Amino acid sequence: MHRLIVALLSSVDAVIAAAVGIAATLAPLTLLWVFGFGGGADWGLLWPSAVSVWQLGNLVPLAVTLPPDYLAATGIDAGAASFVLSLAPLAFAAFTVIFAARSGARASHADAWLTGVLTSSAVFALLTTGAALTGANDVARAETWQAILVPTLLFAVPAVVAAIVTEWSEAGTGAIARLRDRVEAAPHGWGEVPALVARGMAVVVAGLVGVGAAVAAVALFVRAGQIVALFQAGDVDPIGATVITLAQLAYVPTLAVWGMSFVAGPGFAVGTGTAVSPAGTQVGVVPGLPMLGAVPESTTSWLLLLALLPVALGALAGWIARSRMLHAGAPGNDSAASGDHAHTAEDPIAARLVVTAGIALLSGAAAAFLAGAASGSLGPGRLAEFGPDAGPVALAVGFEVLLGAAILLLSPRAAARGRSAAHDVAPAPAVVDREPADEEAHPEPPEAAAFAAVAAFTARRGGATPEADAGAQRPSPPVTSEATTEPIELPRWAPPGA
Repeated sequence: MHRLIVALLSSVDAVIAAAVGIAATLAPLTLLWVFGFGGGADWGLLWPSAVSVWQLGNLVPLAVTLPPDYLAATGIDAGAASFVLSLAPLAFAAFTVIFAARSGARASHADAWLTGVLTSSAVFALLTTGAALTGANDVARAETWQAILVPTLLFAVPAVVAAIVTEWSEAGTGAIARLRDRVEAAPHGWGEVPALVARGMAVVVAGLVGVGAAVAAVALFVRAGQIVALFQAGDVDPIGATVITLAQLAYVPTLAVWGMSFVAGPGFAVGTGTAVSPAGTQVGVVPGLPMLGAVPESTTSWLLLLALLPVALGALAGWIARSRMLHAGAPGNDSAASGDHAHTAEDPIAARLVVTAGIALLSGAAAAFLAGAASGSLGPGRLAEFGPDAGPVALAVGFEVLLGAAILLLSPRAAARGRSAAHDVAPAPAVVDREPADEEAHPEPPEAAAFAAVAAFTARRGGATPEADAGAQRPSPPVTSEATTEPIELPRWAPPGA
């Protein structure tokens, strides 16, 4: 495809990624303005409000300063009028990342990945800059450089990664394809190491997010009564209930990451000095947000068994990597070794060590990024700490995945040991007494052998010639059950002198 067309299509991808994210906020705010405030609302506040929510969803922290009129009307203490809002609704960030990765993969399929990624990233940066400059307001202020840089990186990095991965796996020409060919030509299994590490890390991260989402769904179902009670205690009208519901839907991916950190062991916080983990729960007074009703008041030590799930995911990643390494080193493949070292080439221990460590390290790093994105501040005072701590989550996930991957990747194979022993101890040569293969294929019946022996004995007693003896010793045709023979009189023994 022509590079100009690729650039245009990539630009369209960037425009859609930014426009859909902002429109997803602007549309419900517009409905709220129409049905909630009527003609007395200031329509000029719609765009800054939508931009601020979109920036927060794309990991941009906001410095919130409540106006004095609002403080007087609500009775909020002036000391709580200013705070940092940084707990992101990750639904916006997830949409940006997924759409950017899709755009990068499409550019790679069009054989112009660099052009597509650079164009889409530049267009998205321009749109982000325009939104940051036009959406600035005094209530929720974001640093200009953060409002531009953070969303741009959130789009550009997944686009680059997806394009490079697609080039590595599918491209036939180009710089990345040549590098891939050189790497895959490395002997003793080293050529498969980069792809196996990336594949194993993807399996673990996808599994962790899925497990975290399942745990969050179970908590929401079990604690549904408490969530409904918090909705009723809020005493909001239908419009307010709709706004709260939509806001909480945007935080569903955030809850999935909280569930992931709970499964891993370190857990998460719902305020300063609180902790929710399988080892124990200490929450105290939490905000009256309905979604926080899913937080359990107490836990049981049996929930520590959930830590086996990351171990199982590591084992699954190790099994996938080990299978592909054995397939790459199997006899008949170009990468397979020959001669006396065939069994060692199929199972290279050094490459398996690197794959195991790489999967654990990258999985821990990805878990740390997710934990950092799903944590932040939700208000002043005790609300300044929400979500998991990235450091403990990274250590826990890395160790658990390392344990599971090592079980499958570093354990010896019985089949390999058997082949090695069979190679070292040669079988003893067999002694073959029989004549050639025709006789082995069609063995002589025992009845025929007995008949031939009796016939030879009779011929000798009757004075047969040597030629007849030789003819009698030749194999006779098989005797069936219907064959008849004449009686043979055997010589009788007589005593001496009879």
